[in-house]
Amino acid sequence: MCGIIGVIDKRRQCIDGSDIRNSLTMMDERGNGEGAGYVAYGIYPDFEDSYALHVFFNDVNENKPALDLLLEKWGTIVHDEAIPTFASKIKKVHTPWRYFFKPDPKLAPEQNTPADDIIMHIVMSINTAHNGTLIFSSGKNLGVFKASGWPEEVADLYRIQDYKGYLWLAHNRYPTNTAGWWGGAHPFNLLDWSVVHNGEITSYGTNQRYIESFGYKCTMYTDTEVVAYLVDLLVRKHGLSEKMAVRALAPPFWDEIDRMPVKARELNRAIRLTYGPALMNGPFAICIANEHMLMGFTDRIKLRPLVSGEHGDRLFISSEESAIRRIEPDIKDVHMPKAGEPVIGRVIG
Repeated sequence: MCGIIGVIDKRRQCIDGSDIRNSLTMMDERGNGEGAGYVAYGIYPDFEDSYALHVFFNDVNENKPALDLLLEKWGTIVHDEAIPTFASKIKKVHTPWRYFFKPDPKLAPEQNTPADDIIMHIVMSINTAHNGTLIFSSGKNLGVFKASGWPEEVADLYRIQDYKGYLWLAHNRYPTNTAGWWGGAHPFNLLDWSVVHNGEITSYGTNQRYIESFGYKCTMYTDTEVVAYLVDLLVRKHGLSEKMAVRALAPPFWDEIDRMPVKARELNRAIRLTYGPALMNGPFAICIANEHMLMGFTDRIKLRPLVSGEHGDRLFISSEESAIRRIEPDIKDVHMPKAGEPVIGRVIG
């Protein structure tokens, strides 16, 4: 089930959140009202040099002081405030908050990416403490907005139409193995990486053990969380290209590799042998974004649908063509990507 939609304007022209809301509601039958969410890039130009930390507090007065102390230990809080929310059918069980934060890289001098590694440390420390605080978004100039509810209800809660971004992901959830809750709604995010997913990752146990051996911690009770961490590990920490990361996550079968030309065969064998525990089994369609790129891909035999299309400077990726046409009715270049093959759109300049 689950409905996903992603769109990027390659020239960073902003897209109104109302378009994404309308698109996602086209796929209401793919959810059950237990979770929906949106992420937009480019929405905080006044704080573009700060990390935007979106947080759920169970009790602001009780939980916030501890997070303030931790952040002040690692850097500077530039600004913080409650994320504006509005009348909706959703019962507010958490208080959404946002911080604009600048870590001090001198506090992590031995790290390859000190500022990013400080943020990762803070996110993992807070989210494993189970102290009524959850950081669910931590990148620069982007924000995740999610809750338990239908797509239109979540959009109304945060007034998604008031946000304008050049890249959006959105998700309508149909949870099957875990209960719906605010933190378990998609998108999942770490630093600049955001992920939405339709399907089931049956290799989750293996993937979780592998990623946690590198210091990541899975705390949100859903298999999708591990995807964001795997991509961060493979691309940011290990230096793979996004396309090579997909080769690790959804590689060709061994018999396909054996039929490849020598150089391609050697490369794909090396990827599979090196990153075997990162391989994801099961039926899935995934969209991944960072500040420069939108990418979509499926499992190796395409057990979940994925459609992409281009119109002018915009790339669309979705579970259904109808969701794309809700935003761009005149789109003509629509196709279904091959199984395991990524569709990638990048910003220009």
